[in-house]
Amino acid sequence: MRAFPLRSALFATVLAIAWVVAAPVARATQQARAAAGSPPVPPVAANSPAALGYSAQGADTCLMCHRMNAKVMAIFRSPHAQPDNPHSPFGPGGLQCEACHGPGGAHVKATGMKPAGIVVFGPHSPTPVAKQNAMCLTCHQATVGHAWLTSAHAANGVSCADCHHIHGAADPVRAQATQSSVCAQCHQAVVAQFRKPYHHPVPDGTMSCSSCHDPHGSLGPHMLVKNTVNGTCTRCHARKRGPFLWEHQPVSENCLDCHTPHGSVVPSLLSEQPTILCQQCHDAAGHPSVPYGPQGLPGGMPNPYLLIDGCVNCHSRIHGSNSPSGQALMR
Repeated sequence: MRAFPLRSALFATVLAIAWVVAAPVARATQQARAAAGSPPVPPVAANSPAALGYSAQGADTCLMCHRMNAKVMAIFRSPHAQPDNPHSPFGPGGLQCEACHGPGGAHVKATGMKPAGIVVFGPHSPTPVAKQNAMCLTCHQATVGHAWLTSAHAANGVSCADCHHIHGAADPVRAQATQSSVCAQCHQAVVAQFRKPYHHPVPDGTMSCSSCHDPHGSLGPHMLVKNTVNGTCTRCHARKRGPFLWEHQPVSENCLDCHTPHGSVVPSLLSEQPTILCQQCHDAAGHPSVPYGPQGLPGGMPNPYLLIDGCVNCHSRIHGSNSPSGQALMR
C-alpha cells in the first residue's frame, strides 16, 4: 500500500530530469536552425485552431469514431461538404465538422464519452437552441434575415435543425413537394384544415407553405411573405386586387373577412355559406329578395335566387366592378 507514493515520487523525478535535459537540446536545435538559415519553428499562436481547442486533423479525427454512422457520412452528399466551394465548411481553409459543431479537442480527450463543448443539433439536443442557431447564423444570417429574431418560431424555441436536414443530399423542407410534411410535424391543426373538401393545393405539392409564409419571420402578420394579407393573396390572385370603379370594402380591407385560407367546407374557401356570410354585414330588410305582404311587412318564403350560390347569383362581381352601372356589383 505504501509503494504508490514512492512510485509517484520516482515518476516526478524522472520527468524533472527529462525536462532539464530536453530544454537545452530544444534551444540548441533552434539555434542550429537559425545558423543554417532555416526558420525556427513558430510557437502556437493564441488564436490558432490548435490553441482554441480544435483538433489537428479536422474531419479525419471525427471520422475515426463516426465513420460507421450513416447519418454522419451523409454530409459528404450535402452542400456543406463541397471541397471546391469556398463558402462550405469543407472548402479551402474550412474547419470542416468543427465549423458547425465547435472545437472538438476536449471531446477527443474525453474519448467521446461526453460531448464536452460539442454543439449537438436536433430536437433532443442538450445544447441550448440559441447556441445551435447561433452556429447556423454564422454563415446564413444574410439568407435568413434579421426578422428571425422576432419571429414566432424563434419565440417558441424552434431550432434550425428542427426543420432543416443538415446531413444529406436533399433538405425536404426546401422542396415544394415535401415541405408541407415537415411543417405538419408541429402544425397539426392546419393539416386538418387542408383535409377539408376545398383547400389550397398544398397537399398536392402544387403549392408549399412558404408560398404564403416566411418561416424565418417577416414584418407582416402570421409570418406572411408580404406585409399584409391582401398583399400576399394578390401575388397569385391579381385580378381581385383592383383598383375598381366600384369597390367592395371587405376586398380592399382584408381577404380573411370572407375567406379562410387553409381549407373550408364551402366553395371558394368562404368562411360561411354565401347568404349567411353576406348578411353578417348586409341587412336583408328592405332588400328586393325579401317578399313583402299586403301590410308591407316581410313574410313568406325567400326568393329562390338566394338558394345555392346565394347573393352572388345576382351580385356576381363581388370583388369589384369597373362597369359604369356596376354600383350594385351586378355587372
